[in-house]
Amino acid sequence: MRVLLVDDDAELIELLRDYLEGDGFAVAAAYDGAAGVAAALSGGNDIVVLDVMMPGVSGIEALAQIRAASAIPIIMLTARGDDADRIRGLELGADDYVPKPCTPRELAARLRAILKRAGTAAASGTAPIVAGALTVWPAQRRAEKAGAALDLTSTEFNLLEVLARHAGSPVSKADLSEQALGRPLTRFDRSIDVHMSSIRHKLGSLADGRSRIQTVIRKGYQLIVE
Repeated sequence: MRVLLVDDDAELIELLRDYLEGDGFAVAAAYDGAAGVAAALSGGNDIVVLDVMMPGVSGIEALAQIRAASAIPIIMLTARGDDADRIRGLELGADDYVPKPCTPRELAARLRAILKRAGTAAASGTAPIVAGALTVWPAQRRAEKAGAALDLTSTEFNLLEVLARHAGSPVSKADLSEQALGRPLTRFDRSIDVHMSSIRHKLGSLADGRSRIQTVIRKGYQLIVE
C-alpha cells in the first residue's frame, strides 16, 4: 500500500513515515502543494494524505488540481474544529479527513479503511448492479447512468454502490459510514451529507424534477429507481 504524504511540516512527515512504514505501508513524501500534485499524478501511489495549510499552493488548491485529473483516494489533514476547510475539501472531492493533531495510529486506520473498501469489490464478483438507469460494476469501480460514465471519487463510488445494492430502500447514515467509509459514524459528522450532495449533482434529476437520491427523515438516504 503506497501512501503519499504532502505536508510542509517535515518533522510531522518523518513521524508519520516511521509509524506507517513500521505498519506495512510504503511511504513517499512531498513538502509543498506543487510537488504534491506532481507526485499524486505520477501514478506511483495508491492514496494521498494532503495537509490543508501549506504556503504557496495550498492543500485545497492542490486537491482541486489532483481531482481535475485523477480519482486517487485523498485524505485531508485539517485543523481541529475548522469545519469550513473540512467541508470545502469534501466538496472538492476529498474522500475523508483527519483533524490535526492526529495520532499515526488513527491515520493508519483511516488509510486501511479506504484502501480496503476500494479493494473489496474485486473479490465480490463481476456481476453489475442495475438500478433503473444506473449500472454499477463493483469489480471495475465503474458506474454509468443511461450509458454515460459517471466521474466519481473513490468514496462517492462506495456510497453509490451501497445505495444501488439497496435501491428503493433507505440506508441509514450509520450503515453508510460503516460500509462506504469504513468507520463508525461520529456525532456532528457531515462528510456523508457533503458527499451525497456531490453524487446528487452528478446523477442529475428524475424526469419529474426530483433528486435521484432522497433523504428519508430519521432513516437515511434512498436511491430512487425510475
